[in-house]
Amino acid sequence: MGLLSGAASFTRFSVEGDLPEHFWDFVADRLAAHSFKDIDDTMDEYSIGWVSVADMFDADFAYSSYAAGDYVVLTMRTDERKVSSAVLKKYTMKEEARIKREKEIPRLSRSARLEIKERVRAELLRKSAPIPATYDLCWNLSESNLLFFSTSNKAIALLEDLFKETFEMSLILQIPWLTGIKMIEEDAAEDYEAMRPAVLL
Repeated sequence: MGLLSGAASFTRFSVEGDLPEHFWDFVADRLAAHSFKDIDDTMDEYSIGWVSVADMFDADFAYSSYAAGDYVVLTMRTDERKVSSAVLKKYTMKEEARIKREKEIPRLSRSARLEIKERVRAELLRKSAPIPATYDLCWNLSESNLLFFSTSNKAIALLEDLFKETFEMSLILQIPWLTGIKMIEEDAAEDYEAMRPAVLL
């Protein structure tokens, strides 16, 4: 579930780094440089980039759709071509058998089998459609925090890398303890610290 759905799971981050002057011009430039590039008509196996939260096919961000008051809302999209190991093994064995019959030889060399496997894999990838995945985020500029609408470790790692590459700022995962520290009053910090879990030996 994502940002625009009725219910969602999310991971909270703080954003480390100062916002540049002319921030919205900066965002427009950086998103243009790191927007999602379609690979449907290419041989590429993988693509990652930003798209509009309202339309996964809008990588041009019509009407600055990423700007929502004091928030930046985006979708990270990945497209990946995959060939399952079982399918690759099946068609590799089939091609090996065809070549052995054609050449009337009992076995193939290791290098020949590797060449066949890579050729079959490339052909299967060419025929496969990229599988898309999308992950929404909401960046609160005034509070310097970000909600990422996924709890997948793989997606979180991709987000951290893409966000830093795009905006030259770092994301720090906010565990409940750190979130609590930010929410309490300054004079209660000492009491809060006393509640830190103890390790009993």
